[in-house]
Amino acid sequence: MIRVLLVDDQPLLRSGFRALLEAEADIEVVAEASNGAEGLDLARHHLPDIALVDIQMPVMDGIEVTQRIAADPVLAGVHVVILTNYGFDEYVFNALRAGAAGFLVKDIEPEDFLHAVRVAARGDALLAPSITRKLIDRFVSEPLATDADESLKWLTNREREAVALVAQGLSNDDIAKRMLITPLTAKTHINRAMLKLHARDRAQLVVLAYESGLVTPRNRH
Repeated sequence: MIRVLLVDDQPLLRSGFRALLEAEADIEVVAEASNGAEGLDLARHHLPDIALVDIQMPVMDGIEVTQRIAADPVLAGVHVVILTNYGFDEYVFNALRAGAAGFLVKDIEPEDFLHAVRVAARGDALLAPSITRKLIDRFVSEPLATDADESLKWLTNREREAVALVAQGLSNDDIAKRMLITPLTAKTHINRAMLKLHARDRAQLVVLAYESGLVTPRNRH
């Protein structure tokens, strides 16, 4: 059973999402919150698999909720999915950098929404290649973290290669083809890299790859 927390200040929207989710046999909405602070408290109480979090809310916005969940070891199993009206923008970029697993626009088709919830529950990032490229493009003007490359020393050469390919927006199947390995082995390399780098998901791997200088906008293709 996939356990979902809804955090949005629009009651009608929450009701619509709840009705859609609870019509599925494998999904349960464990709680609803109307602001970020309440959502954070409910996440700690219920420990959901997925927290669907509005990006702009009163009291505490979605970026701060994401930061606090990502920083709390007790909430390590909670995957934050950002809800937005506008698609990829500055707020979404900052939320992904804070540790969100991905984002969804609120006018998404119902079947796509349900598929996305299941994808996030598996621990996969909700980042299509086009969105990954937009995220990457932002690093052209962002300064590198000077000590971020220290964390990479714990990776094997194959793990570093896999992380670099994740940062280029490749899927596990594509990574497997590039590295001449099976998709399962590619996933293993990625999961081990995530563990060593303390990354919650693939979205954070992309951020870390660019902040560390492992991949740069010049060599991404």
